[in-house]
Amino acid sequence: MFESSAPFALLDYFRVPYTVGAAAGPSLPPGWGRLHATAGGPSLYWPVTPDRHAWAGLFRVAGSTLAGHVAQQAPRAVMPTGEWRPVEHLHDRAGAPVASVWQDRDGNVWLPFDPGEVMRCLWSERYTALGTRAKAVRAARKVALKGYYAARPLMPRSLQLRMRRTLARHQQQDGAAFPAWPVEDGLHRMYDWLFDLLAGLAGEQVPAIDTWPDGCSWALVLTHDVETQQGVDDMELLRGDERRLGYRSSWNFVPERYDVDAALVQRTEADGCEVGVHGLRHDGRDLASRRHLMRRLPAIRRNAAAWGAVGFRSPATQRAWSLMPLLGFEYDASYTDTDPYEPQPGGCCTYLPFFIDDLVELPITVPQDHTLFEILRETDAGTWRRKVGALRERGGLALVLAHPDYARNPHMAREWRALLEEVAGDTTMWQPLARDAARWWRERAASDVRRDGDGWTVRGPAAGRAGVRLLGDPASSAVPHGTRAG
Repeated sequence: MFESSAPFALLDYFRVPYTVGAAAGPSLPPGWGRLHATAGGPSLYWPVTPDRHAWAGLFRVAGSTLAGHVAQQAPRAVMPTGEWRPVEHLHDRAGAPVASVWQDRDGNVWLPFDPGEVMRCLWSERYTALGTRAKAVRAARKVALKGYYAARPLMPRSLQLRMRRTLARHQQQDGAAFPAWPVEDGLHRMYDWLFDLLAGLAGEQVPAIDTWPDGCSWALVLTHDVETQQGVDDMELLRGDERRLGYRSSWNFVPERYDVDAALVQRTEADGCEVGVHGLRHDGRDLASRRHLMRRLPAIRRNAAAWGAVGFRSPATQRAWSLMPLLGFEYDASYTDTDPYEPQPGGCCTYLPFFIDDLVELPITVPQDHTLFEILRETDAGTWRRKVGALRERGGLALVLAHPDYARNPHMAREWRALLEEVAGDTTMWQPLARDAARWWRERAASDVRRDGDGWTVRGPAAGRAGVRLLGDPASSAVPHGTRAG
């Protein structure tokens, strides 16, 4: 379908067929990549590595807020030929222009940022450290988080909630905060925009492996973190409605905070559910540093092996990009797509799974029960329903986290039941266990799309379950507004 001088992360992520190495030429500027359709035609140029003059930070383009490095020079400064004109401007958060997307008379497009770097910058939350002020804020939050967990065991539950509610009020006042809550879809709008652009360059729609298997258009994954012995005792308050409606769910236990005996694990699995690991002691120290993790990892792995657990979630969704793969699990589910109300606020800005090295990340994409009913003191599931509705419309992963520890809250129990009933029987929904969703994502990533006569077919581990989806609008210009990629 395409030829490229360098790997192009967007095509890899969506499993679009392309070859690397054939698109380089004598006119390719140093540090830049070139991508074009195999049949020829105009090319897309993008910075493979940012130079030392690149601007870095949050920026807006085509209606999306993104983050990363931006090349500010015009193409005529480094390209020997072509009459270029700006067709789309990039602005910083204050509205000042920082760069432009350019196009020449032959239809070639000059993109001043690397989509792959933008994806990684958002997934990893590195955008929180771009710029001097952002680095200072992140450092202050890290110190505050460490102090919070050091003092938390000494605090009564009522004081913990008061502190979290006070923090939430300050967070709500920051209306310009990024990522947006409860829905942040800027990265996915970038996907749509770029696939329109690529379809325009190729003169045809772009084939990709569909997001979900078996013809399903969206996925619902139910997960539960069991924080205390009371949570163990109250599991049935959530599981009862799930069982009645035919759902399966994943239950994450804390091995050194309360007794997790073999009978509990066996009973959970016999009910058609999955068991995962929710940190070692639920004290916020598992990922405090590499040293702390290495000290605790043998005990974490020992309990995971005893339970047959392949999934992990960090207490309080604490996360560290470089440390997560060291955990040794098949998948992690500690990142949120967007959540300003957690002790470590932020979000990976996507409602689809992704990889951290060889670890599948399944982001939490539906606001937590604790956030809605305990911190914000909402009394109905309006936010839940709106978010699940948006994810269903966009073909995303609706990964829900609910705690049996809070299931005695009458609002929580009632609205949990209402949420499950609302989507029960939806034949477009895939409802796997978390581990099955992660394994599907691996199969999809190990498969590719190939031509089959006049159409396309999937080859590899996902063949037989995966469909091919055509993305982008071939009639689009360099300023497209797209058909949905995911």
